[in-house]
Amino acid sequence: MLTDNFGRKFYYLRLSITDVCNFRCTYCLPDGYSCDHDRDFLSFDEIKRVANAFAQMGTEKIRITGGEPSLRKDLPEIIAACKQTPGIKKVAITTNGYKLPEHLESWLDAGIDAINISIDSLDPRMFHSITGHNKLPHILKGIDMALADGRATIKINTVLMREYNGHDIKTFLDWLKVTPVTLRFIELMQTGDNQEFFDAQHVQGARIKQNLILDGWLPVVNDKAAGPAQEFYHPDYQGKIGLIMPYSKDFCNTCNRLRVSSLGKLHLCLFTEEGLPLKEYLQEDDVEPLKAQIRAMMTDKKATHFLQDKLTGATKNLAMLGG
Repeated sequence: MLTDNFGRKFYYLRLSITDVCNFRCTYCLPDGYSCDHDRDFLSFDEIKRVANAFAQMGTEKIRITGGEPSLRKDLPEIIAACKQTPGIKKVAITTNGYKLPEHLESWLDAGIDAINISIDSLDPRMFHSITGHNKLPHILKGIDMALADGRATIKINTVLMREYNGHDIKTFLDWLKVTPVTLRFIELMQTGDNQEFFDAQHVQGARIKQNLILDGWLPVVNDKAAGPAQEFYHPDYQGKIGLIMPYSKDFCNTCNRLRVSSLGKLHLCLFTEEGLPLKEYLQEDDVEPLKAQIRAMMTDKKATHFLQDKLTGATKNLAMLGG
């Protein structure tokens, strides 16, 4: 089992397959995607070797991220390869849903188990203001299609921002009354290029948690490969709520996930100083040297992300690693 110096076990790999994104979200890429490196993204064979190595070290869940992963034409093949890797029990994807209705069937046929879609507002005008795209009705259509199909669980990611959606909690709650999805409110995180925006827009998830409990929401017990969200359910609602609060006390104590970037670097934390290069170990099907290198690198994993100290490492924006 892949374990760090603090006894934490790592069942969950977030695997970025591109850092390109076609949205211009205010909190991530407000000026759009700009490439400052060679686009030497992980090849299909390299992705299979990463999945195989981590599975052999106890990883049970792979989340495919970007940038926007659907911009890769071989995404269905990548999903299938991860799903068919011995030891991998769950394959998920995080997407902006830009072409969800068009892509959904191919992802489901490839074996996707869970789809997370980023929706930061249910108001089409505000959605356009945040993302730069007028695609909300199209994305909601894709969600309805996925729910009707039933082969994958659906979660919605909503980044909390004071002036954009901080007053729209009731709108989301009303939607969850009749929509069987898990909606996760994510605290805005400070990155290398958004400090002013962060200072103006950060909303504490703890206040929302307090209100939910007062309104009768009850905690859900997560499994060992689950992400960092604290989830809640209510008997009067078809949907659930999750809260991701990276600034909360002891947030990192239950860390169970590692990240591999689209450039083939191991990131021990979303806010680590630098990615650790793995590319040279991804050129052969024998993954034993790759596994040995990953285990050696694990000794550098720190106890916390240090976000509370306003240290954001080398993370300029969340599209670099898919959050």
